[in-house]
Amino acid sequence: MSDTIVPKRLAFFERYLTVWVFLCMVVGVALGKLAPQFTTLVSQLEFSQGSHVNAPIAVLIWLMIYPMMLKVDFTSLGGVAKKPKGLAVTLFVNWLVKPFSMAFLGWLFMQHIFSAWISPELAKEYTAGLIILAAAPCTAMVFVWSYLTDGDPVYTLVQVAVNDLIMLIAFAPIVMFLCGVTNVIVPSKVLVTSVVVFIVIPLVTGGLTRAVLLKTRGPDWFEHKFLIKFQPLTIFALLLTLVLIFAFQAENLTARWLAVLLLAVPIIIQVYFNSTLAYLLMRKLRVPHNIASPGALIGASNFFELAVAVAITLFGAGSGAALATVVGVLVEVPVMLSICNICNQSRGWYQAKL
Repeated sequence: MSDTIVPKRLAFFERYLTVWVFLCMVVGVALGKLAPQFTTLVSQLEFSQGSHVNAPIAVLIWLMIYPMMLKVDFTSLGGVAKKPKGLAVTLFVNWLVKPFSMAFLGWLFMQHIFSAWISPELAKEYTAGLIILAAAPCTAMVFVWSYLTDGDPVYTLVQVAVNDLIMLIAFAPIVMFLCGVTNVIVPSKVLVTSVVVFIVIPLVTGGLTRAVLLKTRGPDWFEHKFLIKFQPLTIFALLLTLVLIFAFQAENLTARWLAVLLLAVPIIIQVYFNSTLAYLLMRKLRVPHNIASPGALIGASNFFELAVAVAITLFGAGSGAALATVVGVLVEVPVMLSICNICNQSRGWYQAKL
């Protein structure tokens, strides 16, 4: 019997996500440059005066996050006690290492190493954006990374569900604390509002919808009839969100293209550092590879949809913080695919110690 594992491939859209992001950037920048008055008008649309919540972006973010929350099965949390080591490592890296390591890297690179090319005020905004990016663990793309590394789907779901619950209470305090440590002022009221708008409401509505439909229509209908309808809508919302974000950021992207390259440095370092740390800790604790691989990827990836929304809400669509989270979108896909490949290629080495 051959032990050869056939490499898995992403679906067409996910496989070329970097290309779609780049095309959205081109379209968005062109829109921002060719129709500045329209772009400004859209960027100023808020739910209410002084709310800082951009209405078009918020609606599109909901269209992305709500379907993700529909997939979270909180009844799977009961299986955590059977294999606690993998989850413990994931939570340790996600909540006690990743945000703090990114805060340090952001402070080090933005406010010191790259200070000759970045103004002090922008450096603080970039640092804040990097912190926001790292403070929310990835939700949707985790299932893609898990699939590519032959991860345990049930355990991956548990990891995502627990992270989402922790995010409800930990995201805002961590962002406030780390931004304060790095001398960035974040309005607490606006941050709490963004957590309610972009985490609490989608999570609660998604959970209630899931519970009701599973009970009334059954799991087969829910999985193969209901959820599948959101796929094109979610993709459309993601691409349109990126177009608007790049349009709002048109001036920054063209006038500060160097900043995009500089912001990529701490993001890439942070992703590889945290994934390596999680992977090695899992091996040390003899966690099975099909739990360790997605765990390492969860420990490294970011919930960039939420990060973008929160950065725009706190600092504005054209801010340095929003630009930092957008760079996270550009960097994440190719880097995470490389980590998937590393996990697959090192499977034999990893399992030799088990």
